[in-house]
Amino acid sequence: MSLFVVINLVIFVGITVLLTRFRRPGVSLSRQVLAGLIAGLVFGFGLQFAYSNNPEVMSGTLEWTNVIGSTYVNLLMMIVMPLALMMMISAVVRMREVTALGKIGGSVVGILIGTTMIAALIGILMAHIFGLSAEGLTEGARELARADVLQIRQENMSNLGLADMIVRFVPRNIFQDLTGARPTSVIAVVIFGILFGIAALLVSAEDEERGARIRDGVETIMAIIMKLVHMIMALTPYGILALMTRVVAGSNADDIANLLTFILASYIAILIMFGVHALLLRLNGVNVADHFRKIWPVLAFAFSSRSSAATIPLNVETQVEELGVPEPIANLSATLGATIGQNGCDGIYPAMLATMIAPTMGIDPLNPGFIAALIGIVAISSFGIAGVGGGGTFAALVVLPAMGFPVTLVALLISIEPLIDMARTSLNVSGNMTAGVLTSRFLKNLPYDEPLAEDKTQPAAAD
Repeated sequence: MSLFVVINLVIFVGITVLLTRFRRPGVSLSRQVLAGLIAGLVFGFGLQFAYSNNPEVMSGTLEWTNVIGSTYVNLLMMIVMPLALMMMISAVVRMREVTALGKIGGSVVGILIGTTMIAALIGILMAHIFGLSAEGLTEGARELARADVLQIRQENMSNLGLADMIVRFVPRNIFQDLTGARPTSVIAVVIFGILFGIAALLVSAEDEERGARIRDGVETIMAIIMKLVHMIMALTPYGILALMTRVVAGSNADDIANLLTFILASYIAILIMFGVHALLLRLNGVNVADHFRKIWPVLAFAFSSRSSAATIPLNVETQVEELGVPEPIANLSATLGATIGQNGCDGIYPAMLATMIAPTMGIDPLNPGFIAALIGIVAISSFGIAGVGGGGTFAALVVLPAMGFPVTLVALLISIEPLIDMARTSLNVSGNMTAGVLTSRFLKNLPYDEPLAEDKTQPAAAD
């Protein structure tokens, strides 16, 4: 380990120690996360400035700072499957009627798919407005190597029709899916949890005494899991610091400059879609500024981790405790939203790529038939895309072949993929939280076992 690496790590440890000063009464988690985010940006840019021509020092530094970031993400991923399973069981057991579950699921999925279709339309328009085209991109050795790998993946995925995709959702071996072995493992665990919960609900209806024991047992396990979630959430500022350091320091400035137009168009499309979320919330009586103030720590973590699945614990906690969304709705929106209807990865990204490729295939990207077909394919393909970093790549591998387009463009954007994927992931999480809030407002009178929490999504009184 070189002297410069040691110096960098001492600085990093010093920043981490300073962040611990924010852990005191009166300092909210959002402020702690903001401090970690800013510190990571500053430290990452400092590494870029000082060691852009010294990759050995850069890689040596990031190797050790990544220990904190990767450990934090691993801890979150560790809790995702147990949390998803118990959340679904708890959500169903707390229902008095099985039909209520169907209403919640239908509303959440409908909102997720509807907003993803809107996101796809915005992606099409942004690609056209900025004049983006696949013809202007240059293939380098790194991109071509990546293209070979993607071509193999595309050949495997192109054989999956809609029926095959639906079959993948159903768990064949729940223990295998609990390990996250498949891209659709989260949704498979959700399905198993729902079925298990329905069985428990039916047993409770047959034997009230046994039903009480079932509910007590489920609540006890959920309490333990949520305590574990709180323990992990306390590490968020330090995880954000390390993750942002890696993202900023590891970005290639030349690649970013060459593809700045695509980055700009992507971020504008994402911001517009955030505006759509805000509009939907406002039309349903939600105080938009208060809403985004409460959820921004969740969006910040999604931004730095690039994982909708890893964000599930913080997502559910924020919906329930800050937004007043009933637990069954929060559980479903967070878990289903990690694999269905991701506005950024499933909507904007593949739609922009398809629009860029269309002219090279002799297709007018503004043709109504092309737009309708693309939006329809985006909606269908948004089922089951893994909620992990690079999920947009997998979405594109489904959408582009379905449109009859090559997948090479996906490889050409590898250099800037992490930079755009951060914002896309935040949009994904915002979308499923929006689905949770809207569903809680649409379905106010569903029968729950416990009184609903106070509705904190009401417009705040004027100061």
